Parts: sequence; C-alpha cells; structure tokens
Amino acid sequence: MSIGLDLGSKTIKIVELEKEGAGFKLSSSGVIGYTGNPLSQIKDDKEMAGLAEAIRKLAKEAKISSREISLALPESLVFTRTIRFPPLTDREIAAAVKWEAEQYIPIPLNEAIIEHQVVERMEGGIKPGVAVLLVASPKALVEKYIKVIQAAGFTVVGIETEALALARALAPSQGVAMLVDFGAASTSMVIVKNGMVAFSRSIPIAGEAFTRALSQGLGIAHQQAEEYKKTYGLSKELEGKVKATLDPVFNLVIDEIKKAIHFYQSEEKGEPPTALIVSGGTSTMPEAISKLSDLLGLEVVVGNPFIKVKVSPDAAKNLQNYAPLYSVAVGLALRGD
Repeated sequence: MSIGLDLGSKTIKIVELEKEGAGFKLSSSGVIGYTGNPLSQIKDDKEMAGLAEAIRKLAKEAKISSREISLALPESLVFTRTIRFPPLTDREIAAAVKWEAEQYIPIPLNEAIIEHQVVERMEGGIKPGVAVLLVASPKALVEKYIKVIQAAGFTVVGIETEALALARALAPSQGVAMLVDFGAASTSMVIVKNGMVAFSRSIPIAGEAFTRALSQGLGIAHQQAEEYKKTYGLSKELEGKVKATLDPVFNLVIDEIKKAIHFYQSEEKGEPPTALIVSGGTSTMPEAISKLSDLLGLEVVVGNPFIKVKVSPDAAKNLQNYAPLYSVAVGLALRGD
C-alpha cells in the first residue's frame, strides 16, 4: 500500500493505492474541509494538534490501512530552477549541483534541503548537455510537515513538490504540455516534457480570489459567492453578472499562464506546450475550459488523476465529481513508497 496526502489550504485529500502487477488499483480515498490556517502559518501546538486530528479523522473515515505517508510541499514555498550543464554523468551532476545551488536559492544552503532531477539529456547536436531541475525547500518547513504527520500517528516516507506529484498523475508520457492546478490559495503552473517537470511557477490567484471577488462585487455572503462560482462560473446566466465579476480575475490567471509559457520558451529555450491539462476545484467552474482554450489557443482538458489507476465502477461513480481535487494526492501515492 502507498498513501498520498495533500494538505490544501481549504481541504485535505488522501489516497491509498495498492500495487497490482505493474500498476496500481485504488484501495481508498477521502476528502474533508479544513478551516484552520495552512500548516506553513501554524505557530502554536494547539493549532498543530487540531490539524493532526483532522488528518487522523480523515484517514479513519477513508479506512486507510497503512501508516506510511508521502507528502507534497506547496509550490509557493519551495524554490525550483532548471539548470543546464555540459554532458556530465549522474555523479558529476550531483557534485555540480552543490556548487551551483548557492546562486539560485534565496536562503542559506545550511537552512535548505536540496534535491535535483535530470529532466533531459541532449546528445549530439550543436550544444550537447543535460537539463537538471533543482528543487530546494526550507528545512524548518519540512520538519513542520513531518511533525504534524507524526502527531497524527503516521510516518513520512516521502516528501516532494506539488509539481512533481502533478506530473506523475497527469502528464502525458510524450510531448510538451502544461499542467495548471487551481488550489484555494494558489494556482500551480507546471510545464512537462516527456512526462518530466521542466518548469514550475505558483501564483497567489486561485479559488478563494474568485470567491472573494464575487462576494465583494455582488455584495453577497462568502458562502453564497462560493455557490455562485460553482453553479454559474463564467456562463452568461444571471444576466452575466457573475461572469462580469469573475472575468477580470480569471484574465489575470490567463495572463500569468501566457507569461510562464513565454519565459519557458525564451529563457529555458523550451518548445511551446501543445495542450493544457487543468485540475483542482476551479477547473470544473462552468465555461472555464472554453475560455482558457479560446484565449490561449490550446487544447484544454480537465485532467483525470485516476487515469493510471484501476478503479472499481462504484468508486469511479463516487469520485466522478471530485476527481480533479485528487491530482496531487494520487501523484504522491503513485510514488509507490
């Protein structure tokens, strides 16, 4: 059994997969709302205990059997950068990363945990070399995640970034695609090439920003704004009032997606993505997909994180409306830790 736990700012998702031959089948899953502060902002033990209890409750309700969990760190709290080297061996890359990391990471190296992953090897051609994804996270943040999981009665067996988990669950094995995960507090944008993360960025415009815009723009309560967002979205219903309020915020996200693609093409010399795969709660907002497709000129689909997992008909029916929420959790469980 392998478990993926996604500690979102408004929801907590858990997925347990069982190894079956060369693949996986879904053993159990669950999601609950969470009203406390994000873990990164928690400072006192009482609040930490509350989050641990929420995790314990979710695992119990979902009938999770294993006690070993893999976690993802929020993309907004880690530092990622693609570095290009000459054609080095894996051992030479590991040594070179240590020397290069200091100029790319905005925190002291002794306060960071640094990992790297080879994205691509360019053999032959005019400029042979290797592209390496550098990932650094603050030690204090990692220690806080481990502490809350241990308080919930589990053991952490793997920690990675949301981008890597998303890629494992949603990325096509060939070609260049962009993954966009709409969370509550932030939106993660990940460009993948042949299934590997080549570029990632996070912006603080997401589900809560849409809800807040509706609440303020229409003068309605937060909960009603949330319902309007889910029910009407960018459609022209209600005389287009909801759409008119959401459009400026949604356009900001589209502008950031365009900037990310442009940066990847100009600075990283990457090929433009041919498809956009979206996940997260806002991905199901009415007319969101068609607007993304129209303004970006790309094929846009809602990703199914369970596409690589065998799911029983009953479980598939239950997950039908919630599947986009599970992308990070499924990607973590697919590690097979």
